[in-house]
Amino acid sequence: MHLDGPNAGARDAVHVIFAGEKVREEYPEPVPNVEPFEVIQSAKTLPLESLVRMKLTSFRRKDQVHILDMISIGLINESWCQRYSPELASRLKELLDDPDG
Repeated sequence: MHLDGPNAGARDAVHVIFAGEKVREEYPEPVPNVEPFEVIQSAKTLPLESLVRMKLTSFRRKDQVHILDMISIGLINESWCQRYSPELASRLKELLDDPDG
């Protein structure tokens, strides 16, 4: 985490995450690699499937809310469970089955 000045807090920081590595040892999987990528308005970005994998891996409440938002607008559905490992698929199924948490 890089902070901008002595009074900067974590909310203002730039967080660096290394592709293909675990953010925390207890996480079930490493974050995805940066390839393949998609270009949206000349910016390189992860494909949605990789972004969802990152959210399912960390699975903090704010990550769950982001996934629930994607479910509510139809970006993610039950068929996505087969894209992930059993542990991540179980987390996604939990959100699909109980979107009100």
